Amino acid sequence: MNHLLKAIQAAEEELLVGNVILYPTDTVWGIGCDAENATAVKKIFKIKEREESRSMIVLVSDVEMLRRYVRDVPDDFEKLVESQERPTTFVLSGAQNLPQELIAEDGSIGMRITKEEFCHRLMQQIGRPLVSTSANVSGEVAPKAFHEVSDTIKERVDHVVQWRQEEEVETRPSRIIRIDKNGKQTVIRE
Repeated sequence: MNHLLKAIQAAEEELLVGNVILYPTDTVWGIGCDAENATAVKKIFKIKEREESRSMIVLVSDVEMLRRYVRDVPDDFEKLVESQERPTTFVLSGAQNLPQELIAEDGSIGMRITKEEFCHRLMQQIGRPLVSTSANVSGEVAPKAFHEVSDTIKERVDHVVQWRQEEEVETRPSRIIRIDKNGKQTVIRE
């Protein structure tokens, strides 16, 4: 079995028992869990020392998976996703089938379709989305590479994914676009 498959299998085993992982995403290193597991979501808030009123984003493998968790998906959403030149998180209204801790007070959820190989294949394997939040204690700087992740975070998570740890690529958080029920787009973070 190759290194990537081993990393996916190990992460899958952790996620399926409700554990929290430290893993590479298409942007920065993240802390995540099975997005349907409310207990695991609460663990992430504790690890990050973050207020539960601050929502986190959810990664999905494709538009089909996204539609299971959002009622109000715009008709031209697939074209919009394909037109993005860099990782983009979409804040969409009508969140459903997710723990309340992930859903903003207005009923919206931030979701990003990732094509990053590890995340994409892991979500296909487990058939569920992943919570994704930067691998830092709230208020601290988000790490741009694995070697910048604090020992505190590494010790608090249940599992550290053994993939892409040596990369020195400069990464940045995703672009964020809010789409209202009428399809109006507002850029929240460029």
